[in-house]
Amino acid sequence: MNESTINERARCLLKALIERYIRDGQPVGSKTLLEESGLDISPATVRNVVADLERLGLVHSPHTSAGRVPTEQGYRLFIDNLVSVKPLTSPEVRNIADQLEGDEDMDALVESASSMLSSLSRMAGVVMLPYQQQTSLRRIEFLPLTEGRVLAVLVLGDYDVQNRIIHTTRPYGRSELERIANYLNAQFKGRSLSVVRHELLSAMQGAREDIDRLMREAVSMAEQVFEADSQPDQDYILAGETNLMNYEEMADVARLRQLFEAFNEKRTILDLLDKSLQARGVQIFIGQESGYQALDSCSVVTATYGADDDVLGVLGVIGPTRMAYDRVIPLVDVTAKLLGSVLKQRH
Repeated sequence: MNESTINERARCLLKALIERYIRDGQPVGSKTLLEESGLDISPATVRNVVADLERLGLVHSPHTSAGRVPTEQGYRLFIDNLVSVKPLTSPEVRNIADQLEGDEDMDALVESASSMLSSLSRMAGVVMLPYQQQTSLRRIEFLPLTEGRVLAVLVLGDYDVQNRIIHTTRPYGRSELERIANYLNAQFKGRSLSVVRHELLSAMQGAREDIDRLMREAVSMAEQVFEADSQPDQDYILAGETNLMNYEEMADVARLRQLFEAFNEKRTILDLLDKSLQARGVQIFIGQESGYQALDSCSVVTATYGADDDVLGVLGVIGPTRMAYDRVIPLVDVTAKLLGSVLKQRH
């Protein structure tokens, strides 16, 4: 018997073992496995099949227990061939859609999606900001407020509108703000935000004394707007990291410290999300499959989201390898589709 040809009985026992372990978090003994599987076979047959599964590297026995737990290879076979995905109910889908449709601002929308993934999975939820948002300026407008404040409205790419409140040294009328916005739109429309920030902080800033009052005021306002948009932590939104502390298998202090450091520095998570962008649909990285030591005890379930044929980003759930894949997979898949639908409606 090898992994690709294990018989139906062995698959049934492996499926029952993994489902029981996911539910209870305890090694599964032969007697429990026989009851769980519902097969009409002897305990000796169960022991023999489990021994075969162990030789194949699909399960192993912790040194403190006679029971078995799944390996990464076992989880992979389970996910690819055996898992029984439980579709979300209509009320669950409607609840997710309602929460996403209520957010006008892209930052709020992404934060809602991340928090919702975390809350519904009881693990960590992560949502990458749309690439469209990070690339180009479509339009900027200014509206006067009170007490030396101005509302800047940024239209980024085709899918995102963001608001910024900036402070000015004097009151501005609507017509003045319109002229300033017209100037900035003429200079920067369609330019990437990184280019806009670079030009504001270099050439135009250096020539500030040589330009007229309108241009100086436009530069001053734009610097405030794009400085607020240049924070390095805006690549993705992560929510519910502390949920992972509730899982016994992740309670090791050194392991948690390494994982939280990866969350803080963000490079590891971003690289993994970038990998997920290369393939559409749901992707699952189990333990070492991620390629990052900090995630060795985790599984990451991701899905791309987009509008029309454009892939804009990735979202997902990060949790222990002992996660309820039958629930997490449809949760991630449906949330990605609904987020894409919201963005398409805005477009």
